[in-house]
Amino acid sequence: MAALFESRRHTDDADQRREYVRYLARQRGPMIHALMLVATLAYAVAAIASTFIRSSALPLPLRLAPLLPLLLVAMTARRASEPRHLSLLALLCVLLLEGGINLNSIGNVHGASGVMPGLLLPVASSVIWLARWDFLCAMALCALGPLPMLLLGDIDHTRVVQYVVYMFIAIMLSTVLRAFMARTLFAQFQLEQQLRERANTDDLTGLLLRNRFLELARRALRELHQLQRPACLLYLDADHFKLLNDNHGHAAGDAALVALSRVLRRQSRGTDLLARIGGEEFALLLPGLDLAQACGRDELLRQAVRKVERPDGPLTISVGVAACQLSHESIEALLARADQAMREAKREGRDRVISSRHRAAEQVN
Repeated sequence: MAALFESRRHTDDADQRREYVRYLARQRGPMIHALMLVATLAYAVAAIASTFIRSSALPLPLRLAPLLPLLLVAMTARRASEPRHLSLLALLCVLLLEGGINLNSIGNVHGASGVMPGLLLPVASSVIWLARWDFLCAMALCALGPLPMLLLGDIDHTRVVQYVVYMFIAIMLSTVLRAFMARTLFAQFQLEQQLRERANTDDLTGLLLRNRFLELARRALRELHQLQRPACLLYLDADHFKLLNDNHGHAAGDAALVALSRVLRRQSRGTDLLARIGGEEFALLLPGLDLAQACGRDELLRQAVRKVERPDGPLTISVGVAACQLSHESIEALLARADQAMREAKREGRDRVISSRHRAAEQVN
């Protein structure tokens, strides 16, 4: 049993980590694009300015050749939304910059000055990496990028030692900056998640609130329509709930709602959407189930709820079921049909399941 909970915790941690990386991609995407443009402009200025400082074995147009791929990478990054794509584009940008620095150092006898811009890349790029793997790859590129200048140029051992020391300091500084920024952003991500959950869930039952349920259900229905899969909606109401509040107090009513929400959670699948619509009314979207399957599930749910005892007897519910029959039917229309079926269950004596009998042709008319 302990191993099961440990496995579940690791799964939740992995899901949270993936969501955090996606959060970083949304937050840092514009900054990554802006830094790429700045790096492209800085490379162009440095390459042009170097012609006034020293002569080069390569003509200026050839040394400016990395500008076009740098611009293409920056433009692609503007449209990229997947974290892995953003990381790969950022790594490609660093690789192009390192290649450009080496290109501008060809024929420079005193090539140590060409090494210095490479020392800026680790610190300048420390804030853009979304995960550990892309940060490690970037630091390796930054450290190994100037090696051709050091090995092929006429640089003495003193300059090589200086480069190694300075690059080590730059990478350590980048690691510290990234660590502190990652800790701050992760705390902000967790706080935003908590605030979002509080805004989207009911405080008493912990279930989704109406607006969030409609938003998620609308998205789920679109996907189900594309996959041509069925879906059903349950609308259920706790029977004689006003009498419970009037005769035994609101604390007893709250306890009944909490117990009902627990049963609904136990009877729900991981793909189901469950919400407290208001008061003692709840909604449950069942993706992939047709009307017959949904009615079978609802009957089991109704029987499970009857096992909950309230001060005046067993807790019972009236359930209305509606199947999504039209590809263009909205979640609001589906909810209204399920609500109408639930009210019919109330009129027929409560503690029962009634399905909506509306036909597709009637809905069109």
